[in-house]
Amino acid sequence: MAPQTKIGSRPTGGGAAEAEEAAPAKKGGNKMMLIVVGVLVLIIAGGAWYFLMGPGAGGSADAAATDAHAADAAATPEPSYTLGEVMTVDSISINLEGGHYLRLGLGLQLVEGAGAHAPIDTAKALDAAIALYSGHTQEELADPAIREELKQELATELLHLYHEEVVDVYYTDFVTQ
Repeated sequence: MAPQTKIGSRPTGGGAAEAEEAAPAKKGGNKMMLIVVGVLVLIIAGGAWYFLMGPGAGGSADAAATDAHAADAAATPEPSYTLGEVMTVDSISINLEGGHYLRLGLGLQLVEGAGAHAPIDTAKALDAAIALYSGHTQEELADPAIREELKQELATELLHLYHEEVVDVYYTDFVTQ
């Protein structure tokens, strides 16, 4: 059995051999640590390049949005008409469910030259709006998504009613009570 050393005393004899054995293990650990740190630095540098100068750069968000818009435009054929004036339709009151009502005013986006052979009759637009909005609840019409969906349905209906002379519709008045 090896003699035990006292606390605070210096190791004797075999201590140098033990120190030499421990040194190579520590040196190998340092190499591994350097490799790990080097890999992390490369990953961080690559990420920084990607987000600051590469495809993920902040300025390319606008380019990506432009590319997305261009892709949508390519998928949607260019309209074969030129936009004309917007004809406003006087506001009307439409009965809603529960005794409430909607005051609705519309703007009809006409194509250029619309109404050249016959004046645009706004009664068709009002009739379509009354049929579409009647019976809805005030809460439904308070939801912007539902309001936009109804507006798109009305625009599609008006496109057919006016034989493609009215191509879009805008709200000029939209008040529920």
